[in-house]
Amino acid sequence: MPAWIDTHCHLDAAEFSADADAVRARAAAADVAHCVLPAVAVDDFGAVRELAHRHGDSYALGVHPMRTGSARMEDLERLDRALSDARDDPRLVAVGEIGLDHFVPGLDAERQELFYREQLSLARRHGLPVILHVRRSADALLKHLRRAGVGGIAHAFNGSLQQAQEFVRLGFSLGFGGTVTFERALQVRRLATDLPLQALVLETDAPDIPPHWLYRTADQRAAGQPQARNEPAQLPRIARVLAGLRGMEADELARATTDNAARVLPKLGILLAAGQGLSHGHNPGQ
Repeated sequence: MPAWIDTHCHLDAAEFSADADAVRARAAAADVAHCVLPAVAVDDFGAVRELAHRHGDSYALGVHPMRTGSARMEDLERLDRALSDARDDPRLVAVGEIGLDHFVPGLDAERQELFYREQLSLARRHGLPVILHVRRSADALLKHLRRAGVGGIAHAFNGSLQQAQEFVRLGFSLGFGGTVTFERALQVRRLATDLPLQALVLETDAPDIPPHWLYRTADQRAAGQPQARNEPAQLPRIARVLAGLRGMEADELARATTDNAARVLPKLGILLAAGQGLSHGHNPGQ
């Protein structure tokens, strides 16, 4: 069976507070060999680190653009210190989740850009790639990336083909997950099908972005059907949809996307090469 890498999973989210270990064990049983756990705020740093070490996974530290309104400028200093303190931690693989969100109303665009720009600088200073939140903001993100000189992953990518090609040119892979399972997601499906294989990595964004078989419409939710929680264990089924769209075998997609993740997150590549990034369940002390 192929081994899969979930390059974006919020295992520290409140939705997993009661059963995170069981969630990770289900993922391991489904051949999800590794999860990357990005933080979204400074108060999450300890949790993502602890979970990554507990399960043999990896983590990223950063301030999410949707959290910049409540974040303080001192949080950038705390991030800098946290990155310095974790310099020798092999499981710290990126700065993230950072970026820009131009979709959600009420967010301060200038404050988002300030935090994004400063976190790019921290990533470059600490020699780490970034995990980017991209929501109707690809051009603005690219403007700063051309000067920053860092690569990484553009998470949940849904821009144009030209924007995708520019991210790839700058050293990024593009994250695809549950959205590709929706027949009406024409743009995402075109990108996932037409982009070079070396441009793709896989993700769930669990507990968010559920695949179509978990999704509940507003009418269904109003009728009492709760939205099902996405989990990293869903990744292989999502990936098989993508493999079908591309007309390739799932094993080939697993190998390629694992290699891509290792390339754009070099410390993850080192973990995988050393056999320290392959989880088979609950691994205390790793």
